[in-house]
Amino acid sequence: MRTVIAFTRSSKWLLSFTAIVALILSVSAFPSQPASAAAGPIKIGFSVSLSGDFSSDGQAILQGYQLWANDVNSHGGLLGRKVQLIHYDDASTPTQVATNYTKLITSDKVDLTVGPFSSLLTIPSAAVARRYGYAFLAPAGGGPSVFQQNFPNFFFVQPSPVADNLVSFANWLKSVPVSKRPKTAAYITVDDPFAKPETDTGRSFIQRRGVRTVYNTVVPAEVKDFQPIALATVHSHAQLVVIGSPGSDLTIALIHTFIQQHYSPKAIIATSGPDQGKTFSNAVGLRNTEGIMVPEGWWYGAKTFQNPEFIKSYLQRYHGTVADISQDVPEAYSVGQVLQQAVQKIHSLNNAALIREIHHDRFQTLQGPMHFDSAGRPMGQSFIVQWQNGKPLPVYPSRYAVRNVEYPKPAWH
Repeated sequence: MRTVIAFTRSSKWLLSFTAIVALILSVSAFPSQPASAAAGPIKIGFSVSLSGDFSSDGQAILQGYQLWANDVNSHGGLLGRKVQLIHYDDASTPTQVATNYTKLITSDKVDLTVGPFSSLLTIPSAAVARRYGYAFLAPAGGGPSVFQQNFPNFFFVQPSPVADNLVSFANWLKSVPVSKRPKTAAYITVDDPFAKPETDTGRSFIQRRGVRTVYNTVVPAEVKDFQPIALATVHSHAQLVVIGSPGSDLTIALIHTFIQQHYSPKAIIATSGPDQGKTFSNAVGLRNTEGIMVPEGWWYGAKTFQNPEFIKSYLQRYHGTVADISQDVPEAYSVGQVLQQAVQKIHSLNNAALIREIHHDRFQTLQGPMHFDSAGRPMGQSFIVQWQNGKPLPVYPSRYAVRNVEYPKPAWH
């Protein structure tokens, strides 16, 4: 049917009764689609290390994002739309990670971005996101050098900045009677923006507890043969070993040599490695995990927001046990939780509005309540986890602890 519109010399529009009826009938005959369906999925882009030095952590980060997206989609999606994840392998390199985020934003036209693994990769990633005005929530990459960039769009979704992660361990040492404390310590750290500041800060606090440094070395990031460093640590006879590593390779390699050399310090704590669940326990042997410590922000038994549902989803998809779960998985899942709550709060995908919202609100995550300062630093505290009887368990501070610290660490098996 043709709509008839008459135009008069007085510049007034007159719509005939016939045209009005026709318009009503045409709208009734073709009911409109819901806006959410017409808009299609919400595309969330990220880069992930599926090869290279960070590949073990990268696989776990990917699991966390995928679990979150599956859980969101099984409950109706985000703003009534399905979540679609788009990701590329960055081969653990800063150049590729920057290329990936540029492609995600300019070619794939993603609606939102989330971060990769490591401080090394987070800085170039967040810079690209900032250039295009995207909010950037990261599951890892909380080294001081990241916050020094003063990215207005960056948020580190862990309980505390990584530089403070060993402070809790130093505080535990202070609680140990002087006669029982380790007298000497060895520090081995990768030259990495995540690991080195964490170890440096920890060393300054540990030395204040009267623990003398007998070995301290910084390992270039490109070094792959850790045997000489491990043997030097053994020969130092240090009673405490502190390992700074962005991934598990250094930690596992050192422990292998310690076992072979029958060198069993009173305490071992590593910034990464013991937090990677079965990746770690399979590598060193489950019985040899006993007594090893690591700073953490999540525990599988915590009564935090959606944690029981997360555990159920993980075991249904990946099987195994709760002790198998790498810390990277809930860290990535928590990124999704903060993003979801912020989007729902403002009911928009506008990145400028999201940045404002995340800076000023509080969020619930698997890792507990989360809020951020102006540089994107989380305003919380990590705790110390120790492997006991085949499981990583919180041991310090007391408000998190479910077991006492096992000290000294038992001999190797």
